[in-house]
Amino acid sequence: MSDTATEIGALRRIGEVVWEIPAEARTDMRVPARVFADRELLDEIAGDRSLEQLQNVATLPGICEAALAMPDVHQGYGFPVGGVAATEPPDGVVSPGGVGYDINCGVRLLALPLTAAELGGRTERLVHEISRRVPAGAGRGGSLEMAGAAFDRVLTAGSSALLAERGIGNGKDVERTESSGCLPGADPAAVSERARRRGADQLGTLGSGNHFLEIQRVAEILDVAAATAFGLRAGQVTALIHSGSRGFGHQVCTDHVRLMDAALSRHRISLPDRQLACAPLSSPEGRGYLAAMAAAANFAFANRATLAHRVRESIARTLGPRTARETDQVYDVAHNVAKLERHHGRMLCVHRKGATRAFPPGAAEIPDAYRTVGQPVFIPGSMGTSSFVLAGREGAMELSFGTTCHGAGRRMSRTSARRRITGAELRRRLEAQGIVVRCPSNRGLAEEAPFAYKEVERVVAIVERAGLAARVARLVPLGVVKG
Repeated sequence: MSDTATEIGALRRIGEVVWEIPAEARTDMRVPARVFADRELLDEIAGDRSLEQLQNVATLPGICEAALAMPDVHQGYGFPVGGVAATEPPDGVVSPGGVGYDINCGVRLLALPLTAAELGGRTERLVHEISRRVPAGAGRGGSLEMAGAAFDRVLTAGSSALLAERGIGNGKDVERTESSGCLPGADPAAVSERARRRGADQLGTLGSGNHFLEIQRVAEILDVAAATAFGLRAGQVTALIHSGSRGFGHQVCTDHVRLMDAALSRHRISLPDRQLACAPLSSPEGRGYLAAMAAAANFAFANRATLAHRVRESIARTLGPRTARETDQVYDVAHNVAKLERHHGRMLCVHRKGATRAFPPGAAEIPDAYRTVGQPVFIPGSMGTSSFVLAGREGAMELSFGTTCHGAGRRMSRTSARRRITGAELRRRLEAQGIVVRCPSNRGLAEEAPFAYKEVERVVAIVERAGLAARVARLVPLGVVKG
């Protein structure tokens, strides 16, 4: 019997859409491994090593309650993507694999002051202008180069530094960003010179892979009160930005995985997979990683702030300066971070990899404007499918350390997707649906084909049934810029 079959056989249902592999399933597991899914999604999840990886996460020193997998879970580096783990200081560990290489990959939603009907035939012009102003693709640099003390200020203060020094964004943008666009404890000295060189020209760049910038229409309002608080209405045009820390964050992860791997024996840590390289939160390696990870997260907040600035510039050029000025940020949420938060009466380090915070109404960390309805949550689909705006619910605090999923989740490798369709054919199909496409790479386009992902509606339904978040609005694509 295969390992995957063994893992599926060990799963027991403990809630309507919650499944568990008990800690007794393996002698090295410290806590259970839990999955949010229905039976159909479990069959898709069983197609890769994500359940095995989740059990590996359950072996980490200091892990609390359970290793968790969101319904979009799929195989990743060390941790599965869609994995969540909370560890307790001082001896609990932090693992770069629990954050990922694209530190603070995240999503920012902008709401334009016009409807799709009012946008009319100008969609193509707008998408083209965005693609002209936003560098997309692997290794592409932008026009906003940073160095020296100015670069350090971005790493320390995040998007606030760009607002203060370059006039990028506004005060409302900063307020409506997770952690106000700045993780505390960042230390530029914990970042290597190679990472600095890789990030020097990458602010305001989209990157490649699953990163995108999509112009959308609000197709459906599902919670009027929350949508009103978020500034969303039926038919409205929105812009969804998905990017992260680019090569800068990748290098930070690479550097600290190497340092932690070399220190495992000194900390007497034994792991089932070296990709889980980790160190106690109180150790020099643990503290150094948290300081560098926070710097990369702040870089990513600044990157999305710059991308939003480029979108507003594009709006001003195609739709007029007033429309640009009245384009408001709804929220910006991080996907790949480890944060110190208080849960269940304890201060914990919550690893969210391919998972997003989903705090409920009343949480102190939510901007005042959203305090009564809950934190905005964004679950994008894939090109040609719907994306969803949700609001965090109390179930997330009870079941998942205030967390929900971050997207539909891959069900097919990039290689398999390319075997099924060419980029040129996918482009034709999307354009036949009325979706404007700008992508410099047909190969990259094919890798992100909609059929390579799980059905976002099913994933969102699991989130809602579990009580982690509730749907507020459904968005559909009008145009997309891909790397």
